[in-house]
Amino acid sequence: MSTNERKTLSTPIPKRLKQARKAVDLSQKDLGVAAGMDELSASARMNQYEVGKRTPDYSTLKRIAKVLGYPPAYFYTEDDLMAELISCISKLSREEKQALLLKLS
Repeated sequence: MSTNERKTLSTPIPKRLKQARKAVDLSQKDLGVAAGMDELSASARMNQYEVGKRTPDYSTLKRIAKVLGYPPAYFYTEDDLMAELISCISKLSREEKQALLLKLS
């Protein structure tokens, strides 16, 4: 297994980035630019993040997440069902989240 394959397997970020970007139908370049990256390097940087060659730091991931409409936690969970739950719960109002928490407790 190559170093890149091991790195990709060690973090769910590349998979989640690609899923979220495709879900909102943005190109890598458009996402990068919207997240504040230089227009000339945005596509290449996003590609490196999606293939696992590089990992965005937390502040960069927060900007990307905001553009995509997902909470940062979505990008860190390995479990697909948990990622979907995080995404759905993040869309609830504070009151709805509190009610859900009470039901689950």
